[in-house]
Amino acid sequence: MSSATITLPATRPSVLGIFLTEVRYEFVRSLRTRAYSLSVIGFPLVFYLFFGILMNRNQNFHGISVATNMLAGYAVFGAIGASLFGIGVGLAGDLSAGWLELKRASPMPPLAYLLAKCCTAIGFATIIVTSLTIMGITAAGAHITLLQYLQMVALIALGCIPFASMGLVLALVAPFNAAPGIANMIYLPMSFLGGLWMPIEVLPVFLQKFAPVFPTYHLKQLMLGIFHYPNAGSTSVHWLALAIFTALMLLCAGFLFRRREQNS
Repeated sequence: MSSATITLPATRPSVLGIFLTEVRYEFVRSLRTRAYSLSVIGFPLVFYLFFGILMNRNQNFHGISVATNMLAGYAVFGAIGASLFGIGVGLAGDLSAGWLELKRASPMPPLAYLLAKCCTAIGFATIIVTSLTIMGITAAGAHITLLQYLQMVALIALGCIPFASMGLVLALVAPFNAAPGIANMIYLPMSFLGGLWMPIEVLPVFLQKFAPVFPTYHLKQLMLGIFHYPNAGSTSVHWLALAIFTALMLLCAGFLFRRREQNS
């Protein structure tokens, strides 16, 4: 009787190869999860179709078309959804199913898992920005140059980081069955109060003064700056606000993760 033999690979896969494989699998998994992919991509597009195109197609506000203003807002809205639900709710599900413990027991680099989720969120955010730009140009008559489109994509890629950090906190605080509801309770009011659904100037004055508390406001103002919006404010202040918010979320996530490790 001949004995079976196992042939081991001559070389170990590189860290970069492991990371790219994890990103590919995570993106395909998220794309095939219809409840995530259709809602995260569909909501901003449907909202923009109704409120940015059908209702405000030929309207102008402060020298810029309302359709362009709302394109910036819904681009941010989509990026936040991809980050908060992809990382917050997705990680909460993996923690509940014990999938994260299995990943940590494997020889995969520890950061590859989180970076793959972050890259997946950025990938979905890029799809949303591209789709909104096409809709804005073809259906709303928005004037967007190639440079402005590339600036939007770059800004959204960076803008996913603060809300990915918030997603980490959400996943470590909320159980999986409650995570989607809690995410919506954070996501929707923060989007409205940050001026993502309509020009911030349309909101009541007291809400306009309250808006700078939210990171959504600062990210949208940076997005409006790409279109030279007159009231976009100080770029450095908006970046500083997002950096402070990101640092606070990461500190909270680190504290919660250490406490979770001690209690397990």
